[in-house]
Formats: sequence, C-alpha cells, structure tokens
Amino acid sequence: MTENIKILLVEDDVSLASWISEYLLEQEFQVKHVERGDQVMAALTDFPADLVLLDVMLPGLNGIEVCRLIREKSAIPIIMLTARADEFDEVIGLEAGANDYVIKPVRPRALLARIKSALRTRVVETEPSNKLVHGDLVIYQDAKRVIYQGEEIELSTNLFAFLWFLASHAGEVIDRDTVFKALKGREYDGLDRRFDVMLSSLRKVFHDDPQKPKKFKTIWGKGYLFVADAWQDNNPAES
Repeated sequence: MTENIKILLVEDDVSLASWISEYLLEQEFQVKHVERGDQVMAALTDFPADLVLLDVMLPGLNGIEVCRLIREKSAIPIIMLTARADEFDEVIGLEAGANDYVIKPVRPRALLARIKSALRTRVVETEPSNKLVHGDLVIYQDAKRVIYQGEEIELSTNLFAFLWFLASHAGEVIDRDTVFKALKGREYDGLDRRFDVMLSSLRKVFHDDPQKPKKFKTIWGKGYLFVADAWQDNNPAES
C-alpha cells in the first residue's frame, strides 16, 4: 500500500511536474511539488517525505547542492531527475548522496520501479547493530561510522552501504547482479555503471591505487573483491 508514503517532487518544469504528480497520485502516493531548490529544506519540514524526486537543474539552488544539504540531515531516499546521460552527472550525483537517478524523458513505469526499489532499500536500515574489523578499518553498521587508521571517514549513504556489503563478503568475488539485487532491489541490466563509479570513489577515499589496487579489486568478467588482508598499514609513512 502506498497511500501513506509521501513523495516530495522538486522540478521547475511545470508540465513535467504536473504529469509526474498526477501519475504518482494515481498510484496512491501523497505528493508535494516545489519548483526551486532553495525551497526544499523548508518543504521537508512541513511535509516529512519518505522519498525525494530531485531535478538536477533548478533555480535558487541546484539539485546536487540540495542533495548534499538533505544528506546532512537525513538518510531519506533521493532519486535525481537528469536530462544528461553522461558520467559526470552519475559520479557527482552518487557522491553527493543520491540513491538513484532517472534520465529524462521520464517513463512512468520505470520511474515507479525506481521509487519502489529505493523505498525497499530504506527498510534495510533497521538491521541489528554490527561491527566489522579488517586491519586498520573498522565499520559500525548501526551507527553508519567508518574508522580507518584511527580517523573517522565520512561517506555518503550509498558508499557506506556498498562498503559494508563488500566488507561483509571479504575474500569473495561478488558479481554485479548480486550487488544490484542486494543494494538496489533489482537485477543488473548490463549497462548501469553506478557500482563501478562507486568502487572508484572508495579507492580514492582509501588511497587505493586504481592502476594497482590492493584493497578493492575488480575481477574482470566476474565482479568485485574486497581484500581482507590489505587493510593493515605496515608502512605508516605511506599514504
């Protein structure tokens, strides 16, 4: 049932916003629409949404900045709406904390599938508290904290979820389909590169040489590998 689920739609294209709102209302969601990026935080105070549909190009404040502001306050699912299909939007949007993105022109059924997937992912956040330790890396699942070499590492919601999933399967090669089903609630379509982008981001954060990675490896044709014994710093001077 969706009648109690609130969606905040942030879109300055009035025509597009109108049909998306009508479609979501037909699906029995509650919908609030704002046209400007600088109206979003106030709107969320008055309308405690369960998910945000957020356009990238907005007056007042662009979608990427809005996404970062929301992430400072909340882990609410965010789906970006973008007219650009290039990697720049993908990288920046995911690193800013977006859960997913939809490329315009928006297809109703595809949008609904993405919304349902993001809402399913939200439910996973209440799993029992847990902790993983690999050398100098400590991950607290309940508190969403990462400590590496004694320092706290700030990660977006998506990057944390991906890191936790990989670290939970340390030493195993995890194929893309498994990752997509676990973290996005759908099968890998053979084209979506979001987790390749996120793996590159994790390598950057943890100073893992992308040319000769030791911590996060990509096994071509098979998937991703978190190397459990690569997290003990044997050379403190090296960073």
